[in-house]
Amino acid sequence: MRGRVFVIGLGLIGGSLALCIKEKHKDAAIIGYDINAEQARLAKMIGVIDETADSIEEGASEADLIIISTPVTVAEQILEALSRMALKKGVIITDTGSTKTTIIRKASCLTSRGIHFIGGHPMAGSHKSGVTAAKSILFENAFYLFTPDKNSSEDAFERLMAWLEGTKAKFLSVSPEEHDYLTGVISHFPHIIAASLVHQAAAAEEDSNLVSRLAAGGFRDITRIASSSPEMWRDILLHNKEVLMDLLKNWQFEMQRVLEILETGDGEEIYHYFEKAKNYRDGLPSKEKGAIPAFYDLFVDVPDYPGSISEITGYLAREKINITNIRILETREDVYGVLVISFQNEEDRARAEECINHYTKFETQIG
Repeated sequence: MRGRVFVIGLGLIGGSLALCIKEKHKDAAIIGYDINAEQARLAKMIGVIDETADSIEEGASEADLIIISTPVTVAEQILEALSRMALKKGVIITDTGSTKTTIIRKASCLTSRGIHFIGGHPMAGSHKSGVTAAKSILFENAFYLFTPDKNSSEDAFERLMAWLEGTKAKFLSVSPEEHDYLTGVISHFPHIIAASLVHQAAAAEEDSNLVSRLAAGGFRDITRIASSSPEMWRDILLHNKEVLMDLLKNWQFEMQRVLEILETGDGEEIYHYFEKAKNYRDGLPSKEKGAIPAFYDLFVDVPDYPGSISEITGYLAREKINITNIRILETREDVYGVLVISFQNEEDRARAEECINHYTKFETQIG
């Protein structure tokens, strides 16, 4: 496709979408704007965008597609600003926010003028942030949710999907309300629980200073998402508060149920509680991308002798397998330590496991 694509917000998501469009639509011009001018300059320097705009109005005026990739609160302000600008006839505007009901409501300032707005949410992410972390494969096989309203043009929707074809994502169309419920259940609410677990551990440390030391292993892993941006999660909770308030009430009932089981000391009931959870969890797709970015970790048992870690990383380098993170869970004399190696995707992790099993006798386990 030919045309001008204007990306507002040049972080991980905005930058990755720009790369996807550049690769698929060679004749398109990608213009970028970020409130941080240095971020925009960097995006152009590394080839994520073709041009920078000094203002939103400058970039939007001749755009065929406008992608708003900013926090939801900022996106609402941008929608209002765009509604006052002279835009190209037929322009399509979309966003990438993780809440949709309030955005669709705010976008009425555009749709009432006949401007096409279609809400979007690419459900992918990374441990890294910023435009330097952008990559064209970020959305591959991930779900990309769209929330067109009843007045959305079918032609505009088709054109938007054509622009975004290079993401190689799985496109789904849902209502704004269903979107916010789904993401509330499988993304927003788990982040609240992870944060609350960390708060509980921090409070428990007042009774024992061993808490933080013992929490360095598995506890750190299951609460990893609690390290996400506080600003982003503040906005998400405020924009999806009705859904989350209902989920929190349901969670209170669930915890009350567990408390009652413990009070009765019913061992069989406790067993069935965990069995049901295990069966459901084990039945979830293991290779599908979901709402929360997956962590592709490989656990390797390594003996405590000089050079064992460099031996493993050397083999991975030989096979040109990229590592995103590496850490040691435990190393003691004469005891096997656990090396945790993180990768960008499932394919890299599978190749790494095969590589280590081929070159060494170290035991590996997928996390």
